[in-house]
Amino acid sequence: MIYLADSACAEAVRGLIDLFPIEGVTTNPTIITREKGELSALLTGMRKTIGPDMMLHVQTMQTEACAMVREAIALKDALGGNFYIKIPATAQGLKAIRLLKQQNIQVTATAIFSTQQALLCARAGADFVAPYVNKLSDICVNAIGVVGEIAQLFREFSLPTRILSASFRNVDQVNQVALMGSHAITLPVPFYDKLIYHPMTDLALEGFDKDWQGVYGEKKPGDMI
Repeated sequence: MIYLADSACAEAVRGLIDLFPIEGVTTNPTIITREKGELSALLTGMRKTIGPDMMLHVQTMQTEACAMVREAIALKDALGGNFYIKIPATAQGLKAIRLLKQQNIQVTATAIFSTQQALLCARAGADFVAPYVNKLSDICVNAIGVVGEIAQLFREFSLPTRILSASFRNVDQVNQVALMGSHAITLPVPFYDKLIYHPMTDLALEGFDKDWQGVYGEKKPGDMI
Protein backbone atom coordinates (compact mmCIF):
# COMPACT_ATOMS: atom_id res chain seq x y z
CA MET A 1 0.00 0.00 0.00
CA ILE A 2 1.17 3.52 -0.82
CA TYR A 3 1.38 6.00 2.06
CA LEU A 4 0.85 9.71 1.43
CA ALA A 5 0.81 12.77 3.66
CA ASP A 6 -2.34 14.89 3.71
CA SER A 7 -0.78 18.28 4.33
CA ALA A 8 0.06 21.71 2.98
CA CYS A 9 2.87 22.31 5.49
CA ALA A 10 6.23 21.65 3.84
CA GLU A 11 8.11 21.71 7.13
CA ALA A 12 5.90 19.04 8.67
CA VAL A 13 6.16 16.88 5.54
CA ARG A 14 9.95 17.25 5.52
CA GLY A 15 10.13 15.74 8.99
CA LEU A 16 7.72 12.97 8.07
CA ILE A 17 9.51 11.79 4.93
CA ASP A 18 12.76 11.67 6.88
CA LEU A 19 11.29 8.83 8.95
CA PHE A 20 8.40 7.22 7.08
CA PRO A 21 8.19 5.60 3.60
CA ILE A 22 5.98 8.35 2.19
CA GLU A 23 5.49 8.44 -1.58
CA GLY A 24 3.70 11.74 -1.98
CA VAL A 25 1.48 14.49 -0.64
CA THR A 26 -2.21 15.25 -1.02
CA THR A 27 -3.78 18.63 -0.37
CA ASN A 28 -7.29 20.01 -0.43
CA PRO A 29 -8.73 23.52 -0.14
CA THR A 30 -9.43 23.20 3.58
CA ILE A 31 -5.92 21.99 4.40
CA ILE A 32 -4.39 24.80 2.36
CA THR A 33 -6.47 27.52 4.00
CA ARG A 34 -5.38 26.32 7.46
CA GLU A 35 -1.82 27.32 6.59
CA LYS A 36 -2.97 30.90 5.94
CA GLY A 37 -0.17 31.42 3.44
CA GLU A 38 0.18 32.54 -0.16
CA LEU A 39 -0.92 29.67 -2.38
CA SER A 40 1.96 29.75 -4.83
CA ALA A 41 4.52 29.75 -2.02
CA LEU A 42 2.79 26.88 -0.22
CA LEU A 43 2.58 24.65 -3.28
CA THR A 44 5.98 25.42 -4.81
CA GLY A 45 7.51 25.03 -1.36
CA MET A 46 5.92 21.61 -1.05
CA ARG A 47 7.19 20.56 -4.47
CA LYS A 48 10.70 21.70 -3.55
CA THR A 49 10.50 19.74 -0.28
CA ILE A 50 9.34 16.44 -1.77
CA GLY A 51 11.19 16.68 -5.08
CA PRO A 52 9.93 15.95 -8.59
CA ASP A 53 9.45 12.19 -8.23
CA MET A 54 6.98 12.17 -5.35
CA MET A 55 3.28 12.55 -6.09
CA LEU A 56 1.67 15.92 -5.42
CA HIS A 57 -2.15 15.97 -5.55
CA VAL A 58 -3.75 19.44 -5.78
CA GLN A 59 -7.48 20.14 -6.07
CA THR A 60 -9.14 22.44 -8.57
CA MET A 61 -11.62 25.00 -7.26
CA GLN A 62 -13.43 25.31 -10.57
CA THR A 63 -16.86 23.73 -11.11
CA GLU A 64 -17.17 23.72 -14.92
CA ALA A 65 -15.23 21.14 -16.93
CA CYS A 66 -13.29 23.42 -19.28
CA ALA A 67 -12.37 25.73 -16.40
CA MET A 68 -11.16 22.69 -14.41
CA VAL A 69 -8.93 21.73 -17.33
CA ARG A 70 -7.47 25.23 -17.65
CA GLU A 71 -6.73 25.36 -13.93
CA ALA A 72 -5.18 21.88 -14.02
CA ILE A 73 -2.85 22.85 -16.85
CA ALA A 74 -1.80 26.02 -15.02
CA LEU A 75 -1.09 24.11 -11.80
CA LYS A 76 0.81 21.37 -13.60
CA ASP A 77 2.95 23.92 -15.45
CA ALA A 78 3.71 25.73 -12.19
CA LEU A 79 4.46 22.67 -10.05
CA GLY A 80 5.80 20.11 -12.52
CA GLY A 81 7.03 16.70 -11.49
CA ASN A 82 4.73 13.83 -10.57
CA PHE A 83 1.56 15.93 -10.48
CA TYR A 84 -2.09 14.90 -10.04
CA ILE A 85 -5.05 17.24 -10.34
CA LYS A 86 -7.88 16.43 -7.96
CA ILE A 87 -11.25 16.58 -9.72
CA PRO A 88 -14.57 16.27 -7.83
CA ALA A 89 -16.90 13.38 -8.59
CA THR A 90 -19.57 15.39 -10.42
CA ALA A 91 -20.98 15.29 -13.94
CA GLN A 92 -18.73 18.21 -14.93
CA GLY A 93 -15.90 16.40 -13.21
CA LEU A 94 -16.39 13.33 -15.38
CA LYS A 95 -16.13 15.48 -18.49
CA ALA A 96 -13.02 17.17 -17.12
CA ILE A 97 -11.38 13.83 -16.38
CA ARG A 98 -11.81 12.70 -19.98
CA LEU A 99 -10.46 15.99 -21.33
CA LEU A 100 -7.48 15.92 -18.96
CA LYS A 101 -6.55 12.36 -19.88
CA GLN A 102 -6.50 13.42 -23.54
CA GLN A 103 -3.73 15.80 -22.50
CA ASN A 104 -1.89 13.14 -20.46
CA ILE A 105 -2.55 14.86 -17.14
CA GLN A 106 -2.84 12.54 -14.14
CA VAL A 107 -6.14 12.75 -12.27
CA THR A 108 -7.38 11.88 -8.80
CA ALA A 109 -11.17 11.84 -8.57
CA THR A 110 -11.98 13.20 -5.13
CA ALA A 111 -14.93 13.45 -2.74
CA ILE A 112 -16.04 9.89 -3.54
CA PHE A 113 -18.99 8.76 -1.43
CA SER A 114 -20.41 5.84 -3.42
CA THR A 115 -19.32 2.83 -5.43
CA GLN A 116 -20.95 4.15 -8.59
CA GLN A 117 -19.17 7.49 -8.30
CA ALA A 118 -15.89 5.60 -8.15
CA LEU A 119 -16.76 3.36 -11.09
CA LEU A 120 -17.87 6.26 -13.29
CA CYS A 121 -14.69 8.20 -12.52
CA ALA A 122 -12.59 5.13 -13.27
CA ARG A 123 -14.38 4.63 -16.59
CA ALA A 124 -13.72 8.28 -17.40
CA GLY A 125 -10.02 7.59 -16.93
CA ALA A 126 -9.14 8.68 -13.39
CA ASP A 127 -5.80 7.37 -12.14
CA PHE A 128 -6.97 7.39 -8.51
CA VAL A 129 -10.35 7.61 -6.79
CA ALA A 130 -10.45 8.97 -3.25
CA PRO A 131 -13.27 7.64 -1.04
CA TYR A 132 -13.76 9.57 2.21
CA VAL A 133 -13.84 6.81 4.81
CA ASN A 134 -14.69 8.58 8.04
CA LYS A 135 -17.07 11.03 6.42
CA LEU A 136 -19.00 8.04 5.06
CA SER A 137 -19.08 6.51 8.53
CA ASP A 138 -20.44 9.79 9.90
CA ILE A 139 -23.56 9.37 7.75
CA CYS A 140 -24.09 5.78 8.93
CA VAL A 141 -22.66 4.13 5.82
CA ASN A 142 -20.43 1.04 5.95
CA ALA A 143 -17.41 2.92 4.66
CA ILE A 144 -15.08 -0.07 4.77
CA GLY A 145 -17.61 -2.01 2.74
CA VAL A 146 -17.76 0.74 0.13
CA VAL A 147 -13.97 0.60 -0.29
CA GLY A 148 -14.21 -3.18 -0.64
CA GLU A 149 -16.94 -2.87 -3.28
CA ILE A 150 -14.86 -0.39 -5.27
CA ALA A 151 -11.85 -2.69 -5.15
CA GLN A 152 -13.97 -5.66 -6.20
CA LEU A 153 -15.45 -3.82 -9.19
CA PHE A 154 -12.06 -2.54 -10.32
CA ARG A 155 -10.78 -6.12 -10.28
CA GLU A 156 -13.95 -7.46 -11.96
CA PHE A 157 -13.67 -5.05 -14.86
CA SER A 158 -9.84 -5.00 -15.00
CA LEU A 159 -9.68 -1.25 -14.41
CA PRO A 160 -6.24 0.26 -13.80
CA THR A 161 -7.62 2.99 -11.50
CA ARG A 162 -6.28 2.81 -7.96
CA ILE A 163 -8.04 3.56 -4.68
CA LEU A 164 -6.61 6.35 -2.53
CA SER A 165 -8.58 6.21 0.72
CA ALA A 166 -8.82 9.41 2.75
CA SER A 167 -10.48 10.76 5.90
CA PHE A 168 -9.73 8.49 8.86
CA ARG A 169 -10.61 8.61 12.54
CA ASN A 170 -8.47 5.74 13.84
CA VAL A 171 -5.81 3.17 12.96
CA ASP A 172 -8.34 0.36 12.67
CA GLN A 173 -10.03 2.13 9.75
CA VAL A 174 -6.65 2.35 8.01
CA ASN A 175 -6.02 -1.34 8.59
CA GLN A 176 -9.49 -2.31 7.37
CA VAL A 177 -9.25 -0.41 4.06
CA ALA A 178 -5.84 -1.99 3.49
CA LEU A 179 -7.39 -5.43 3.96
CA MET A 180 -10.15 -4.44 1.54
CA GLY A 181 -7.62 -3.67 -1.16
CA SER A 182 -7.09 0.09 -0.99
CA HIS A 183 -3.98 0.79 -3.01
CA ALA A 184 -3.08 3.95 -1.11
CA ILE A 185 -4.03 6.03 1.90
CA THR A 186 -3.45 9.63 2.81
CA LEU A 187 -3.17 10.76 6.42
CA PRO A 188 -2.39 13.96 8.32
CA VAL A 189 1.23 14.08 9.45
CA PRO A 190 0.52 13.50 13.20
CA PHE A 191 -1.51 10.37 12.37
CA TYR A 192 1.63 8.48 11.34
CA ASP A 193 2.85 8.33 14.94
CA LYS A 194 -0.35 6.41 15.74
CA LEU A 195 0.36 3.91 12.96
CA ILE A 196 3.84 2.99 14.17
CA TYR A 197 3.21 3.12 17.93
CA HIS A 198 2.41 0.05 20.00
CA PRO A 199 2.88 -0.15 23.80
CA MET A 200 4.19 -3.73 23.59
CA THR A 201 7.02 -2.54 21.34
CA ASP A 202 8.07 -0.03 24.00
CA LEU A 203 7.89 -2.72 26.70
CA ALA A 204 10.00 -5.09 24.61
CA LEU A 205 12.66 -2.42 24.08
CA GLU A 206 12.68 -1.57 27.78
CA GLY A 207 13.23 -5.26 28.57
CA PHE A 208 16.08 -5.57 26.06
CA ASP A 209 17.74 -2.47 27.50
CA LYS A 210 17.43 -3.67 31.10
CA ASP A 211 18.85 -7.11 30.31
CA TRP A 212 21.71 -5.65 28.25
CA GLN A 213 22.74 -3.13 30.89
CA GLY A 214 22.68 -5.85 33.54
CA VAL A 215 25.59 -7.53 31.76
CA TYR A 216 27.31 -4.93 29.55
CA GLY A 217 26.36 -1.64 31.17
CA GLU A 218 26.26 1.38 28.85
CA LYS A 219 28.42 -0.21 26.13
CA LYS A 220 26.72 -0.77 22.80
CA PRO A 221 27.36 -3.62 20.32
CA GLY A 222 29.11 -1.25 17.94
CA ASP A 223 31.58 -0.33 20.69
CA MET A 224 32.41 -3.97 21.45
CA ILE A 225 33.13 -5.50 18.06
